[in-house]
Parts: sequence; structure tokens; C-alpha cells
Amino acid sequence: MLKMDEIQKRILMEVANLHEVPAGAYNFRVNGKLAGRSNSANIEIVSKEDGSGIDIHIKPNTVNESVNIPVVLSDSGLTETVYNDFFVGENCDVVIVAGCGIDNCGKQDSEHDGVHRFFIGKNSKVKYVEKHYGSGDGEGKRILNPVTEVTMDEDSTMEMEMVQIKGVDSTNRRTKAELKSNARLMVRERLMTHGVQNALSEYNVTLNGENSSADVVSRSVAKDKSYQKLDLCITGNAACHGHTECDSIIMDEGKILAVPSLEANHVDAMLVHEAAIGKIAGDQLIKLMTLGLTEKEAEEQIINGFLK
Repeated sequence: MLKMDEIQKRILMEVANLHEVPAGAYNFRVNGKLAGRSNSANIEIVSKEDGSGIDIHIKPNTVNESVNIPVVLSDSGLTETVYNDFFVGENCDVVIVAGCGIDNCGKQDSEHDGVHRFFIGKNSKVKYVEKHYGSGDGEGKRILNPVTEVTMDEDSTMEMEMVQIKGVDSTNRRTKAELKSNARLMVRERLMTHGVQNALSEYNVTLNGENSSADVVSRSVAKDKSYQKLDLCITGNAACHGHTECDSIIMDEGKILAVPSLEANHVDAMLVHEAAIGKIAGDQLIKLMTLGLTEKEAEEQIINGFLK
């Protein structure tokens, strides 16, 4: 494994909560190059022949194992696109931790575009954690454009935790999922923008199988002059249940656009959407300030609790 400097180690901790090399399967990518890889008895990671990314093969009946595939960019001006495919066998129960951190102290933009495609076998359970983080005091932007595509077989379950809290100047997050019978998808997105950052999030979920279900919930905070657009779409093609919810706090001169979309193509498709955008309630601030917090400290406490 290549030696990483302190900045790269800090970013790795932010996006993957790793202080040291983890047990099990992992693939570390630093500044466009492989920094370390390890397979387990049940999980194999191989590079694509054209060098554009990796394939992760998880054997059937693999349980209580994890895969870590973080990406770190610390060179200003670096732009890359990678394609990572996950093939999850039947009857698995695994955790997959991804994420990208960019530290840009230069004048050129740095960008990482990652396309993750999941093929989840029957009766398998996958928890997927994707965290994005930006830092650095350079003039160059920190740009992250993740694409996630999910194909879920019968009786499978996927839980997605999508997090972007700090430092990303521009992001276009696109997620697409197709579910067969009795498959279940749960998404929890947490997003905060500040300065003049822009964040676009798009979810398109198609419920094709009987008794399939999706629960997509996004919580976001837009500070300063930042802009967010959330586009949630669920299509029900069978007797199914779909629920989307976007709950946002707007501050300063921020702007937020929520675009819900539900399409029912079956008489027993039950689809629901909830949305709320508003500022922090004054009584919440006053209550915390009576306990000795400043107004800024009170705001931070409320935001931290909201985004948990």
C-alpha cells in the first residue's frame, strides 16, 4: 500500500471513518492511482481491463463482511471518471462503504465522477454508505458527480446512506433503481451547502415487482447564497408502496427547489410524497439561547440534530 500524507489520511477519515487499514476487502484510490487493495475469501476486487474502474464480486451466502472503496484527491487540477460494478450473490448480508474527498489548495478545478452499478441477488441485504467531503483554501473548485444505478432481485433489501455535509462546490447526484418482487429500498440523504455552492440530487425509482417498496427521505440545509434542487420520482408498475420525503432548512440567501413526481401505472400502486421547506423556528433558537448558547451556537446545534 502506498504511503499517504497527513492531508490524505484526514480525508480518508472524513469519507470512510478509517484511521488505519481495515480488515476484509478494500480498494483505496489516491490521485487517480491505486493506493492499496485487499481481497477476502468471499469478496474479490479486480480492475477493469480498460482501466476505467473495478469489479467487486461478492460470493453467494456471504454475511457479516464489508467492502471499503474510498477515493482521495489532493492534487489540484485532477479530473477523473471511474466505473465500479458490484455483483452481489444470493443470500448475502454485506456493508459497502464508498465516498470521495477532495482537498484543493490550487487554482485549477478538481473533479471526481464515480459511476457505481449494483446487481443485488435474491434475498440479499446490502447497506451502502457514500460520503462526500471537500476542503482546501485554493481558488479551484471541488466537484463531485456521483451516479448510482441499482438493480434489485426478488426479496432483496438495500439501505443507502448518502451524505454531503461540507466543502463540495458543485455536485450532480443521480440515482436510479429498479426493484423486482418483494424488494425493498431505503434511502437516507443528508446534504448541506454553503457559500455559492450548487447541489442537484435526482432519484428515479421504478417499482416493477409485486410488494416491492421504496422509502426515499432527504434532509438538507442551504446556507449563504447556495442553491439546491431535489428531484424525486417514483414509478409504480405493480402492487407496490412508494414514499418520498424532502425536508429542508433554508437560511440567509439560500435557494431550494423541490420537484416531487409520482407515476402510478397499476391500480394497487400506493405512492406518497411529503415536502417541507422553511427557516429555523424562532422558539427553538430562543429555547437554546436561554440555556447559554449564542445564536450561532444554537443554529449549529439545531442543524446538527436535523442532519443526524
